[in-house]
Amino acid sequence: MKTIGLISDTHGFLDDAVFKHFDGCDEIWHAGDFGPDVAERLEAFKPLRGVYGNIDDKEIRAVYPEHLRFHCENVDVWMTHIGGYPGKYAPQVKPEIYTKPPMLFISGHSHILKVMYDKKINCLHINPGAAGNSGWHRIKTLIRFCISEEKIHTLAAIEIGNR
Repeated sequence: MKTIGLISDTHGFLDDAVFKHFDGCDEIWHAGDFGPDVAERLEAFKPLRGVYGNIDDKEIRAVYPEHLRFHCENVDVWMTHIGGYPGKYAPQVKPEIYTKPPMLFISGHSHILKVMYDKKINCLHINPGAAGNSGWHRIKTLIRFCISEEKIHTLAAIEIGNR
């Protein structure tokens, strides 16, 4: 079993609450728009996987890909920053998500926390919202969940304060 801390859209701001809520996590996954210095701080804390977002510079893009597809336990995971959500997938992911769907699809970008199951493709979609101070969201949010074998469970949506 792995416990995952999921974060997105930090835009260069990393709230101290992230470290408290992700202390028991095995890995942190960042769904893009890191901004300056965030990746380095998270990497020093826990193993980090991530994708770059539309605001990220060439240094972040040199380390983190646009799309990241991998297995965690026995779950096929696809993470990208601009991915949309069930019924409204982004054009760049739509062909593959319908022909080769993952079990877990993670995106950021919207600053809207969403957890939705896509019955058409048997895929859980998660967007952790935004954890930074930039953007139109009012509340900073994170997601924490566990993966065991082929199960995604014990999911918690966490509010870490006002923007």
